[in-house]
Amino acid sequence: MSAHRDNVKSVKKSILDASWPPVARITFICGIIGLLTSILNQYFAISTSPPLIRASVLASLLAIGLMLVAILWTAIIPKVPERMIMGGRQGFTYSNNLPSSLINELAWGSHMILTATPAATLLIWWDGHCILRRGQLSQDAFVPGQICQRASEKEAAISLVNLELYPGRDEFNGILEGLPSVIVQPLGLRGWLIIGGWSVRCFSQSDETWIKGWAEKIRFGLESFTTVSEPLSSQ
Repeated sequence: MSAHRDNVKSVKKSILDASWPPVARITFICGIIGLLTSILNQYFAISTSPPLIRASVLASLLAIGLMLVAILWTAIIPKVPERMIMGGRQGFTYSNNLPSSLINELAWGSHMILTATPAATLLIWWDGHCILRRGQLSQDAFVPGQICQRASEKEAAISLVNLELYPGRDEFNGILEGLPSVIVQPLGLRGWLIIGGWSVRCFSQSDETWIKGWAEKIRFGLESFTTVSEPLSSQ
């Protein structure tokens, strides 16, 4: 019984969700009105004849159809998350101890991630140093914490779709304070590619696949070199 009540509450919550597109909400409301009208018409009818029953059934089915269309609408055409206004300056800093070929790869890949995905900022940490930062930048220094360590232990990316819900969110204030979402992609056991998004739940599965593939590519390049320095060059 309690499970049934929880299901009803979840349905009501989804129905009243303000993120529904206006057209979907109007369609859903019209379906509810049509269903209630059909029920009231049947209830207050003086006599129930076969034609009235058939008409009521058809009207109810049409009303339920409208409600289903509204629900499916939100799945087919989801609302695009709005960008959050964040502080920080636009910048690009990188280690000048890397070969030009690797710098070009990092510059190209970081540019593509910032333009082709909802990323607002990214950082590459390797062998105890931050070797690249690009996008919206904070004045503070970043220090990896428990979440980054857990990503390395799992050898898998950690996607924090809504950073406000995680107690360890202060770990990423050094990247950019107030980030809504973060992806921590480990670079083996020696570093991380950390990407902050413009809004909550903004990264798609294809974005995460792209990020993972590029992380593997740059890891192979970085493993060819033993030493790097702090970012000294900027653009």
